[in-house]
Amino acid sequence: MSESIVSLIDVEKSFGNNKVVKKMNIEIKEGEFLTLLGPSGCGKTTTLRMIAGFEEATSGIIKVQGERVEDKEPFERDVNTVFQNYALFPHMSVFDNIAYGLKIKKRPKEEISLRVNAMLDLVQLRGYEGRKPDALSGGQKQRVAIARALINDPKVLLLDEPLGALDLKLRKQMQVELKRLQKKLGITFVYVTHDQEEALTMSDRIAVMNEGIIEQLASPMEIYDRPLTKFVAGFIGESNIFDGKVTGSANGIIEVETHAGTVRVKGEGFEKGEAIHVSIRPEYIKVSRDNAEEFDLRGTVKDFIYMGTVVKTSVDLKDGTEIKYSRFEKDDDFREGDTLSVYWNPERAVAIKAVK
Repeated sequence: MSESIVSLIDVEKSFGNNKVVKKMNIEIKEGEFLTLLGPSGCGKTTTLRMIAGFEEATSGIIKVQGERVEDKEPFERDVNTVFQNYALFPHMSVFDNIAYGLKIKKRPKEEISLRVNAMLDLVQLRGYEGRKPDALSGGQKQRVAIARALINDPKVLLLDEPLGALDLKLRKQMQVELKRLQKKLGITFVYVTHDQEEALTMSDRIAVMNEGIIEQLASPMEIYDRPLTKFVAGFIGESNIFDGKVTGSANGIIEVETHAGTVRVKGEGFEKGEAIHVSIRPEYIKVSRDNAEEFDLRGTVKDFIYMGTVVKTSVDLKDGTEIKYSRFEKDDDFREGDTLSVYWNPERAVAIKAVK
């Protein structure tokens, strides 16, 4: 990956009095797979549409390949968009749908035929060129939409929840295919989704958005292991989050008093009495019948949830908080209603600054 190919500088978007994107600053690198991830209404699709030119930014600068594009029409920008609803022409064949952009540009028939056939091979649809969209499966329609977008050689491909209409098995298959396609072509993908697993699976970097701002922009591993905010910790994957106050620290380990009891977490830059959030993933939690040293978290086993690859156990703590821990197989030492101590390696937990 090299220089930035898309830049958003202080970009904002308002609909009336509702500001849906706030001071957006992001540099998207050439050849990377960047995902805008967040819940409905967080501004991710609006951001994508501003890059594409389908929405006009209220303020700020948008650059593609170093050139400002805020005042350019969508067809004048070197980007193409793939939508969730495919937006295929129902009366046209697969061949004609893919060829549409080249025909508009009045390219020679020989060139169109060569490039369409190359695209059919790329998306593994050779033999389907004569079919109409209503004779295709959801995954095949999505491949046609991607081929139609790629045939114009865009520098950036924008994808707005393109797999949202597919069933789970097909969606997972298409995730792998899309990632392989992006690597093979070396094109910058900017991908919008609300699906955390999809983002973690496919992305080079993820921009986690909430209420119009980017709360964290980092690699999937960094966002999962080291969330910067309580929102990111709770939105990405599954986390047990404790709110509390710092009561002391030694050797980089912070002692935190929560309503559920005392916990410990590795962290720096916190003062005694300061509000703090402690995030711990279910897979890192340990349990014991005995009291855990330097922890004071007691709870009662609520239930076991079988999820195929793992078993998740729910535990009700003394303040009523429900937490979860996970194992690859059921912990036979405990049954529903048993009392246990909860603890973890402080280095596995994440200390998060509380927003004032």
